[in-house]
Amino acid sequence: MKKQIISYVQGERADIGEIVINRVLPNRYANKVGPFVFLDHVLPVVKKEVMRANEGKAHPHRGIATLTYVLQGEAEHFDSRGNRATIYSGGAQWMKAANGIIHDETLNVDSKTKSPYIHGFQFWINLPAKTKKEEPEYMAVQASEIPYQELTEDSGWIKVVAGAYGNMVSKIPSYSEQFLFHVNLKAGKQFVLQTEEKLEYAAFLLQSGASINETRFNAGDFIKFDKDRGTIEIFNTSQSAIDIILFGGAEYTEPVVARGPFVMNTEQEIAEAYHDFHAGKYGNVVY
Repeated sequence: MKKQIISYVQGERADIGEIVINRVLPNRYANKVGPFVFLDHVLPVVKKEVMRANEGKAHPHRGIATLTYVLQGEAEHFDSRGNRATIYSGGAQWMKAANGIIHDETLNVDSKTKSPYIHGFQFWINLPAKTKKEEPEYMAVQASEIPYQELTEDSGWIKVVAGAYGNMVSKIPSYSEQFLFHVNLKAGKQFVLQTEEKLEYAAFLLQSGASINETRFNAGDFIKFDKDRGTIEIFNTSQSAIDIILFGGAEYTEPVVARGPFVMNTEQEIAEAYHDFHAGKYGNVVY
């Protein structure tokens, strides 16, 4: 049985300078998908200006893990725990904000490929209440470290950015069941995902031409499915390859209170997060 599609929607523009951003989650139909509470899609654009660190963009987080997946470009990270790294096209970076951290990040053209484009995603993953109290961590994952597998019948490929698919397991830590897959599907080909009951599933389309469970969708569509066990059947009706992001996981059952860069379980914890930030308890970014 095919899973039922319960909603689909386009995101809202939230541009930052020349960076074109489509804010996909939360939206008017969904506040979260499993532990995922936020998704920004950085649309492919030619990057002309150089984004530099230490120019007033540093900001705090608490209670979440951030996950940046760069399709094209070069992202540099700095934080108040002394972590510093650069990832390149196809790579990801994960930061467990936990009990509080300040970070700064840049997104520029890839110095290795010389492509003028930037393109990518940033997700926020809600942490269980007990994990929100832990110390922050950071991990840079280059493209070669993301599990990759060719699909059967020369249909395309799948990358496991987070979670597991078959015998492929991402090195990015999970504190509750979660998954983030990038599927590239060739023209005229099909991909079928067998789902698990009670997990939450969503899809995001980078191009038009996808028919999902016999419904046609367009580029930029966010699609959420019901919680019943079933299949997600994606067919590429276009004349060229398309990319699909599939993500979700176990339903987050603890209360969720989100205010700005903090995602906690109570209003009191939000107040404490802001108090600790203004009191300097998150430290200062190390460049």
